Amino acid sequence: MAKKSSSTKQATPNKSKAAKKAADSKRSFEQNLWDTADKLRGSVESSEYKHVVLSLIFLKFVSDRFEHRRAALIADGKGDYVDMVEFYTMENIFYLPEDSRWSTIAGQAKQDDIAVRIDSALHAVEKNNPSLKGALPDNYFSRMGIDVAKLAALIDSINNISTIADEGGEGGESEEDIVGRVYEYFLGKFAATEGKGGGEFYTPKCVVNLIAEMIEPYSGKIYDPCCGSGGMFVQSVKFVTSHSGNQKDISIYGQEQTSTTYKLAKMNLAIRGISGNLGEVPADTFFKDQHPDLKADYIMANPPFNLKAWRATDELVDDPRWSGYDVPPTGNANYGWILHMVSKLSENGIAGFVLANGAMSTSTSGEGKIRQKLIENDLIDCMIALPGQLFYTTQIPVCLWFVTKSKQAREVKGNSALNQRQRVGETLFIDARNHGTMVDRTHKELTPDDIDEIARTYHAWRGESKDGDYEDQPGFCKSSTLRDIQANDYVLTPGRYVGAAPLEDDGIPFETKMTDLTATLYEQMDEAEKLDQAIRKNLEVLGYGE
Repeated sequence: MAKKSSSTKQATPNKSKAAKKAADSKRSFEQNLWDTADKLRGSVESSEYKHVVLSLIFLKFVSDRFEHRRAALIADGKGDYVDMVEFYTMENIFYLPEDSRWSTIAGQAKQDDIAVRIDSALHAVEKNNPSLKGALPDNYFSRMGIDVAKLAALIDSINNISTIADEGGEGGESEEDIVGRVYEYFLGKFAATEGKGGGEFYTPKCVVNLIAEMIEPYSGKIYDPCCGSGGMFVQSVKFVTSHSGNQKDISIYGQEQTSTTYKLAKMNLAIRGISGNLGEVPADTFFKDQHPDLKADYIMANPPFNLKAWRATDELVDDPRWSGYDVPPTGNANYGWILHMVSKLSENGIAGFVLANGAMSTSTSGEGKIRQKLIENDLIDCMIALPGQLFYTTQIPVCLWFVTKSKQAREVKGNSALNQRQRVGETLFIDARNHGTMVDRTHKELTPDDIDEIARTYHAWRGESKDGDYEDQPGFCKSSTLRDIQANDYVLTPGRYVGAAPLEDDGIPFETKMTDLTATLYEQMDEAEKLDQAIRKNLEVLGYGE
């Protein structure tokens, strides 16, 4: 037994080293691919080149899956069916004509007309697969006039992405995991390098994770009215699978106004095998709501911060989404987004979304009256103040709102199978401004422990936690009543409610501390007097004495 124990102990470090080596290899693979792609920035607008790179990654991925399926058909003696679309779609695989396959593109990478060939390949893929309608770039490569050598280098680098070969391999990653990981890495890097103008399509992963852990989208309809590149949907599916749920139990609805970002979202879902309804076309959610009758069980969103001139005309003044509230002001869309999401919630639905901190306290142009009505209607379930520097797009502080139409006690579906307690007239405030860890000189991330602590606190407050009952923690969380919020003029800033964290007692008696502080003060006063005398003497030497 002793030898067995010794052997086990010896194996652990080796396993740890192997895991670290694999992790380093993955980082190197992604970084190398990024370095190659980044060379395009000299010849392609920064706002465009992410679409060039991600489109090629997408084409490589769907082609690998197609070739894998084609080989399987031949191996099974079904060679006569390799060009029948149905034998691919039945396995949720896109059919690719020969000119659209990655092997064809890679073989022609150094030809002068490679840009045209790529555009033709993407067009054919979309034409042969109706579910990809509107998802792929249209004549991007021809229009941009990318240097052939740089484009060939990028194609060669992407050619090294192994998807099918890694399926079920080391680490247990599926093909969707691998390409999805590349997508996540690139979206984050694009947001970081493009700054305010280029990061609007991307919400930091840690923020998305926190929202998912808070609202727990196990089953039902999930909606994002400004879905960007689809990160909220991806994390929702990850949440379900990580909690032993079934992806088929959720249905996805979204909308995105920017055409190129709309395409990114459709590709992001497609590479992961996620079906979603993002509307027929990219469109403004306020002026062309593509899901007018939707009642969602879960809403996850990161609307554009403080969007101005969103309602420049009177067209939306009588919109039913504002029913029972004042019309949101034209100068800032924050409360327009809030009321839009409230109108989309099902009877027991919950929404979690990001807003600029100003929305918690503003009284400009009637926003305070709308917030007061939301509070009096008992829709505000939880407010979280987030730390700064989480976002690539802005340095302004932001917060999370969690809104629900029902605070009644009810049974919760999902793995926990715990009942929510009645929370009528109560709101939870969490101040997480001191959470998070700096990951570089300018950006911070919430750690898994941070996310776990915040989410556990919320679920304990709702009565859904197996880890014990909820308790207020000064400086961090406070369960407040409608009367408390009224006393604070309907301001929802968590810092007003949670108070200050208690100072730790270091065990030193007050009298001892006071004696030491007094002695230090007298020493500093004596030193200041000596310095004053020295300065006077120097001034006299220079002829400026009294």
